[in-house]
Amino acid sequence: MSGHSKWATTKRQKAVVDAKKGAIFTKIAKLITIAARRGSDPSTNFSLRMAMDKGRSVNMPKENIERAIKRGTGELEGAQIEELTYEGIGPAKTQFIVKILTDNKNRTAAEIRHLFAEAGGSLGAVMWNFDFKTVILISNEELKNKNLADDENFELALIDAGAEDILKETEGVTIYAKADDLQKVKQFLEAKNIATEKADIEYVAKEPAELKTEEKDRVEKFIEELDNNEDVADYYTNANF
Repeated sequence: MSGHSKWATTKRQKAVVDAKKGAIFTKIAKLITIAARRGSDPSTNFSLRMAMDKGRSVNMPKENIERAIKRGTGELEGAQIEELTYEGIGPAKTQFIVKILTDNKNRTAAEIRHLFAEAGGSLGAVMWNFDFKTVILISNEELKNKNLADDENFELALIDAGAEDILKETEGVTIYAKADDLQKVKQFLEAKNIATEKADIEYVAKEPAELKTEEKDRVEKFIEELDNNEDVADYYTNANF
């Protein structure tokens, strides 16, 4: 299991946020709206709290967050948003799972099919090469600030909290856990006042694909096209950057 692409993807997505905040606000608003269908109180709806945290992390205005919640609860009218997942082969035979939030699934289906085709790929089953897991990133700076960089007791406590794998990498620590344990591990870290770079449930590739330089360029161009599509909420790949 490799976590390198998780840090690379996080850096790339942060760069996209800085460049295209309006589009990012639209995507996160959809996440909040979907989550709010299960209840408007973030203290009892963990999915909503995580979606709201994503909004705050990119300085999404409070009124945008509140409006998205009201759409989810039905207090405000709005187009019905559907959750869809597409699987496919991208450039250099890389595998992608694309998470969609859309109010027009026919339009989005055509757009996603076109993106894969333009990249020399196609839609197709790749889920077999992915596990659905909690992925949490903690930076080296945060670990040093909390004096946890080489604390074995902290790692043992993480395992007790649900961590299945803890990888020390160049940028920091990547924690993997079962998908159902996101809330448990996140609350453990919050109780210790440890900030995370990312905490989410993701599709993690079992067998990463190593890329040549020219292949990386093609894959990054395809990823840029995914980022530019307002209906693409997230994407997961076996491409190792």
